[in-house]
Amino acid sequence: MSTNKQKKRVAAVEGWIDVDPKNPRLVGYKDDASGTYFFPKDVSVSRAPGFSDTPLREVRLSNRGKLWSYTTNHYKPPEPAISPDPFVPYTVAAVELTEERMVILGQLADGVDPATIEIGQEMELTLATLYEDDENEYIVWKWKPVSA
Repeated sequence: MSTNKQKKRVAAVEGWIDVDPKNPRLVGYKDDASGTYFFPKDVSVSRAPGFSDTPLREVRLSNRGKLWSYTTNHYKPPEPAISPDPFVPYTVAAVELTEERMVILGQLADGVDPATIEIGQEMELTLATLYEDDENEYIVWKWKPVSA
C-alpha cells in the first residue's frame, strides 16, 4: 500500500522567508529609531549611522515593489547554487520594496520572459521550489510582474 504523504514546505534558508502561500514575505529586521530595514536578517551586522546600539526588531517585509534593474546571466553560478543540468540562462531582478525603499535581488519567476518586463514595473514576490528531499520542499523567493 502506498501513502501519499504531502511534503512540508520550508524556507531553503531557515528564517529568511515566511512561506505562507497566500501572503509570502521575506523576513528582515527594522531599527525603529532610525527607520532602517535590514535583509537578510541573519547576516545583518551593520547599523544605521548614529544608531549602533539600537535594538533590531524582526519584521515581515513588503512583498511588492518596483523593478529597479535586472540582468540575464548566461553562466552557471558557483556552488552552492543549484543549477539545472543542462544549464539554462536565468534572470536576476532587483526590486525596490514599496514601504522599505530597499532593493532586494531575486530570480525572475519561472515562465516570465525577461523581454516582457520594464524598469519601474510593479513586481510581486512569489515562492518557488529550489529542491526537494523525502520530507521537505525547500522554498526560495522569486519576482514576477503584478497581474493586471
